[in-house]
Amino acid sequence: MTSINIRKCSIEDLQILQEVSIETFSDTFKEQNSPENMAAYLEKAYTSKKLENELSNASSQFFFIYLNEELAGYLKVNTGDAQSEEMDDDTLEIERIYVRSKYQKQGLGKYLMNKAIEIATELNKKAIWLGVWEKNQNAIAFYNKNGFVKTGAHSFYMGDEEQIDFILTKTL
Repeated sequence: MTSINIRKCSIEDLQILQEVSIETFSDTFKEQNSPENMAAYLEKAYTSKKLENELSNASSQFFFIYLNEELAGYLKVNTGDAQSEEMDDDTLEIERIYVRSKYQKQGLGKYLMNKAIEIATELNKKAIWLGVWEKNQNAIAFYNKNGFVKTGAHSFYMGDEEQIDFILTKTL
């Protein structure tokens, strides 16, 4: 029997959060980016200090998801000024849905998406949004299937390379 559990992260989870962040980001994007740009991004985005600041921010929340008691991935959501784009106060950002490669295609992304929607609903948010790389067709298809529509775009820097993230929004 399969068991899926989600639990909120705390500062004590910093090291494993860092490991899972680097692992999942690398597995997802290393084939489409140069090793130099990948290394530059990872060294900036997932430092202990940066993750510690994110975990300590009251406007951000992290949740680990476990499949049969094994850590399979995590969710990061932001409200208020923690959002990576200036948005209305009635929105919640899904900044990360990261699922380890060996646990993908098992519905865990949907569980994490539902957790984000649950949080947004509890906080009386009117919309939920996220940024997704324009070349990440699997993720775009997943979000579209779950009711997200393209509402904009912004630049994302992978090392010294400018890339485009689509902004997708779902009205609640």
